[in-house]
Amino acid sequence: MTATLNIVGGGHVGRALGRLFYQRGVFEVQDVLARSQASAQAAVDFIGAGRAVASSEALRPASAWMLAVSDDSIGEVARLLASRGGWQGAVVFHCSGAKASTELEPLRAAGAVAASMHPVRSFADPRQVAEAFDGTFCGVEGDADALAVLNPAFASIGARMVAIDASAKTVYHAASVFASNYLTTVLDAALRAWQAAGIPEDVARELARPLATETLANVFRLGAETALSGPIARGDAATVARQQAAVEDWDPATGVLYEALAGATWDLARRKHAGRA
Repeated sequence: MTATLNIVGGGHVGRALGRLFYQRGVFEVQDVLARSQASAQAAVDFIGAGRAVASSEALRPASAWMLAVSDDSIGEVARLLASRGGWQGAVVFHCSGAKASTELEPLRAAGAVAASMHPVRSFADPRQVAEAFDGTFCGVEGDADALAVLNPAFASIGARMVAIDASAKTVYHAASVFASNYLTTVLDAALRAWQAAGIPEDVARELARPLATETLANVFRLGAETALSGPIARGDAATVARQQAAVEDWDPATGVLYEALAGATWDLARRKHAGRA
C-alpha cells in the first residue's frame, strides 16, 4: 500500500511537490490544509488528488506530513499539530532553506521523526516546476529514520540529494540568495547605470545579456577565481576609484553597493593571483 501524505500549506511548493508525489505514485495525497478552504481546494485541484480540509482537527493520521508553510510559521504549525497526538513513527518534513529540522522539535517530542528537504530552485511557476523537476538538487538534513523514507521519495520525483550541516542552515540558504536574489539586484544596478548613460532599457538588457551569460558560464566551467576579469582583476585601482566616485555622484545607494562589491572583488582578485604564484 502506498504511504499516505498530508500537506499543510497550499502555496507553490506544496502544490508542485504534491503533484509530483501523486503523479509518480510515491505518496497517496490524503488531506490538504491551507489558510482557507478555497486555497486548500485550489491546491487539491492542482495536485489532482487529496481532500481539502478547513482545520487541523479535520486532518487524518498519515504516514508522512509535508509542512509547506512560510519559514516563520514552521515552528508555530509544528506546535499546533503536535497537540493532536498520534505522531509515533510518522515522518514529518518541511521544505525551508532557511530553517533547520529543529523547527519540528515539538513533533519529534510527540514521537515523529523529522527532516528538512529543501529543493534548490525557484517555485514561482509551480506548473513548470512540476514538469521539469528532474535533476533538482535538494539540501537535506534531519533524523536518519526520516531521511531513510524521504531520500528515496524525493529521488523518485527526480531530486538529487545533498547532505548539509543543520547548524549552518542559515549560511546555506544565504548562498541561494547570493546566487539568485542578489544576482538580480546587481544586474538591476547595471541596467540602471546604462540607462543613466542614455541607453534605453531594452537595449541595456541586450548589452547585459552576453556579459552576464558568458560570465556565469565561465564561473561554472572554470571557478570564480579564474573567471574574474575586469579592472580589479588587472589591478587598475585608478579606474575603480573613478567609477566609485561617478556611481556615488549618480546614485548614492548604488555607490554603497559598488563599494561593497569592490571590496569583495579585491579579495577575490588576491585569491586569483595567489593561485598563480
